[in-house]
Amino acid sequence: MLYFLPFTALAQFSDSTHYSVNYTTTGSINKTNDGDTYLLNNAAKFGIRKKTFNLNFSNSWVYGKQDRELTNNDFSSSLDFNLYSAIPHFFYWGLATYNTSRSLKINNQLLAGAGVAYSIYDRKNVYINVSDGVLFDSSDLLLENDVPDVYQTYRNSLRVVFKFTIREFITIDNSTFFQPSLKKWEDYNFRSNSALSFKVSKWLNLTTALNYNRISRTDRENLLLTYGLSFEKYF
Repeated sequence: MLYFLPFTALAQFSDSTHYSVNYTTTGSINKTNDGDTYLLNNAAKFGIRKKTFNLNFSNSWVYGKQDRELTNNDFSSSLDFNLYSAIPHFFYWGLATYNTSRSLKINNQLLAGAGVAYSIYDRKNVYINVSDGVLFDSSDLLLENDVPDVYQTYRNSLRVVFKFTIREFITIDNSTFFQPSLKKWEDYNFRSNSALSFKVSKWLNLTTALNYNRISRTDRENLLLTYGLSFEKYF
């Protein structure tokens, strides 16, 4: 599942409006005499950026089968924004996300909240950011033996982001979230999304992605290693 990831330094943009579109398709296929396994991961993102704020709308879908049995049918849609302040490297963020996941046993999940963020290092080739805030979680889950669990809670949302660009050709990035409930810290969501990209042209990258998700309430996790193409255009 994909979530907002503000990569570019504020100083790199003028006060005019910039738009971006990104589409990533990755996957893996394993076919043997004993069975077939495949996994497809598709994501699309549209962004609007000005000097004082940015807005992103993202959608992702992971679909997979093993020996004709459905293992993944996971969808995520999110809308996020950043508001930049007069304080250097400091900004406010807001987020609303809807998730449904067969592999994590999430029937429906809505997360919405806001917080603050600080860029520890913000340069063209290196970006490191830490953010924290509060999210409202309204979820419909399936526990062990498919017992329904409908509940609401407030979560602390801690995020660490980094991005390294090597000679404008190789990009390594990671976004990691830890979201424990404010009522019970044993009830947490953990996500880590990493990618390694090689630029083929101005708008095309070869991408390898490693995504890990864990929902402690359902005691479910998934680890997705995929590879494919990423298309990105700024205008």
